[in-house]
Amino acid sequence: MASSGSTATGPGSPCGACKFLRRKCATDCIFAPYFSSEHGPARFAAIHKVFGASNVSKLLSHIPAHDRCEAVVTIAYEAQARIRDPVYGCVAHIFALQQQVKLWKLPFDHLLTV
Repeated sequence: MASSGSTATGPGSPCGACKFLRRKCATDCIFAPYFSSEHGPARFAAIHKVFGASNVSKLLSHIPAHDRCEAVVTIAYEAQARIRDPVYGCVAHIFALQQQVKLWKLPFDHLLTV
């Protein structure tokens, strides 16, 4: 991913999101810094399927530019999780990790009660 201050595409080349949406990429495209022309379309496909391009565009426009990169990573993670598990999304993964921690702590519980 490119930094939020630059574009991820060359002159005349649409960003990955615009390539996926089959539209012309504007110079001020909100997706361009985060979805490269090469790997962006596949990454954006899941985001578009789960959340929709318009909703993600609105969401990113309300986030300060310096926080958008992290937001895109989070949105992409949640989109992939929702595709894998449409009901629970990333919550299923969090729950599984919590169960692992509980199982790991059981042998050591007697040490914590000191």
